[in-house]
Amino acid sequence: MKVNLDLHIHSRYSAATSSNMDLATIGREAAKKGIGVVATGDCLHPRWLEEVRKLPEEGGLFWLGGTAFVLTVEVEDSSKVHHLIIVPDLSKASELAEAFSCRERILEADGRPALPMTPPEIADAALEADCLIGPSHAFTPWTGMYAHYPSLAECYQDRSSQIKYVELGLSADSDYADRISELRDRTFLSNSDAHSPWPDKLGREFNQMYMKYLSFEDLRRAIGREDGRQPTLNVGFPPEEGKYNRTACTRCYRHYSPREMTERRGRCECGGLIKLGVRDRVEMLADSPNPVHPDHRPPYVHLIPLAEIIAMALGVKSVHSAKVQRAWNDLISGKSEIEVLLDADISELAGEERVVEAISAFRSGEVVVEPGGGGKYGTIALRAAWEDKTNGERMGEKRADEQRSIFDF
Repeated sequence: MKVNLDLHIHSRYSAATSSNMDLATIGREAAKKGIGVVATGDCLHPRWLEEVRKLPEEGGLFWLGGTAFVLTVEVEDSSKVHHLIIVPDLSKASELAEAFSCRERILEADGRPALPMTPPEIADAALEADCLIGPSHAFTPWTGMYAHYPSLAECYQDRSSQIKYVELGLSADSDYADRISELRDRTFLSNSDAHSPWPDKLGREFNQMYMKYLSFEDLRRAIGREDGRQPTLNVGFPPEEGKYNRTACTRCYRHYSPREMTERRGRCECGGLIKLGVRDRVEMLADSPNPVHPDHRPPYVHLIPLAEIIAMALGVKSVHSAKVQRAWNDLISGKSEIEVLLDADISELAGEERVVEAISAFRSGEVVVEPGGGGKYGTIALRAAWEDKTNGERMGEKRADEQRSIFDF
């Protein structure tokens, strides 16, 4: 069976996270989205773990309604690099917490603990507890592995061969990462890193995997591509929409080339800090001019949340407006959001014509992306509307269908 999974979120016990990130709300909203397995996030936080412990458990997964939760935690190391750890069961969560026991106050302070440990030390603790570990949003310029290290081997040292996955983050995709040869044997994860449970955040990026059973061990096999289990799809933003895609000022968001950044010693005209973008960092790390996808690599489909498509089509600014929410509820009646975005027959979708046309346009790649950078998300427009506005003048944005259309697969 094919299962949709979002393996990186945070609970209400993490900083800057919605108070609505409780198990009941996450489970309900994941089901609406079409996510079958969702991360708990923050599983080393004592109070959050106690809440998870109350759920019925089977095969290392915890069930609430029709949604399965898998134990996960993101930790920050002494260099401020973030790592995503996927945990087999409650006993292993306790074992991992025990490995960090001298830092108990840190575990209680934040669902995403900042540990005074190096990547190899964290990897040792995770692997000893039979967990899976890999870098979170590996290319992000603040807390991604490649912001601080030139390679997996430099980061994890002799543990690097045991790193089975790399989380790409919102500003990268498989085309970016498969220009780096050391990553081609790794599984790529595309996760939401959601801090709120609403459908414009939860599951905004997700993985689809073929699994025989819904269990932690089958998830481990799918990530490791063993016994016929394997990833079948990565789904996420066009990388240009990510807020760190281009090299840009973190204050005024003006874009720069890496050369200009160096010449200006990392400072913008406005005095703000210029931050190297993911696209340019990949260019520095790449040992291939074009992506070289291994046979095991699944397609990467570029999508944005349905509420954003609706808001774009209706000309509404807020995805949380009553108008957008009514249209969203009409469209997902009897199906999930992912089914609407990926699978449903366009002719059978219930909704305003311009909304259905927008979904169709996005499926066929008829969108234009103005890249983000410096902490500001990029913007997406329907190609027809954009061409009307600019009278056909090209602005250098990348067409989604030049990356991939979902109908290519």
